[in-house]
Amino acid sequence: MFITQEIMPYLPDSEVSLLGRKLPQFVQEKGREIRVFMPKWGGINERRSQLHEVIRLSGMNLIIDETDHLLIIKVASIPSARMQVYFIDNDDYFMKRLEAYDEQGLEYPDNGERAIFYARGVLETVKKLRWVPDIIHCQGWISAVTPLYIKTAFKEEPSFRDSRIIFTPAGDELKLPLTNQFLANLQFKGITEKFLASLPPLRTQLDLYKLALRYSDGLLLTPSCVNEELIDYAHELGIPVEGPFDVSDGQASEHLVDFFDSVWSEGKQFEETDL
Repeated sequence: MFITQEIMPYLPDSEVSLLGRKLPQFVQEKGREIRVFMPKWGGINERRSQLHEVIRLSGMNLIIDETDHLLIIKVASIPSARMQVYFIDNDDYFMKRLEAYDEQGLEYPDNGERAIFYARGVLETVKKLRWVPDIIHCQGWISAVTPLYIKTAFKEEPSFRDSRIIFTPAGDELKLPLTNQFLANLQFKGITEKFLASLPPLRTQLDLYKLALRYSDGLLLTPSCVNEELIDYAHELGIPVEGPFDVSDGQASEHLVDFFDSVWSEGKQFEETDL
């Protein structure tokens, strides 16, 4: 399963969108079954991209900041890759809003809450699909809280009980102030105020990436996202590191799938104290 931040052609070509586009294709070409998710950013033209709503998956309300936010699921296909993409949509967080920054170049102050909605929206949708992914690849800041939710609030769900998680940092360098309100909104099921207080401080984007690694089984790097502090933290946690991975290198895809397979067979075991 690929929980991506950007996918080309729905967003302009970039290292992030090309990774989101090529990585699932590489895995699918090896005969593996895939599911791909991304946010329905406001800049995506639904008519041109032929998005349509999946009624049977839409309609759930996710409560964030004591407010109901309607989860809308849309789908489209990339025929050249024989790949289907599920889009997570919501009027408040995505429908009329761009990615990390608005039209004036200002960072959205609720990006943390948008990441929470995206993570929970994807996981609730997979539950409805009754699909069981072996490997879950999370890409970028928008997916960074997903590993935490999988290993805590959703740890007993059949869809995720045995999943291994690989994280890839990607995208803009955000200020992403993780306020007390963000921490309050992060609470869900077993993620209590007491639990969050036991974690290292969450204040910056790098802190959020470290949180993702804390609940991941592997770190996959791209050329523009090699962060030595993050690599050192992965080694400290005993997590394998792969990359930097260049999607333009045709030979790299074979090695990439081998890495995914090795993470599946050797994923770290979480202690109850971690959960």
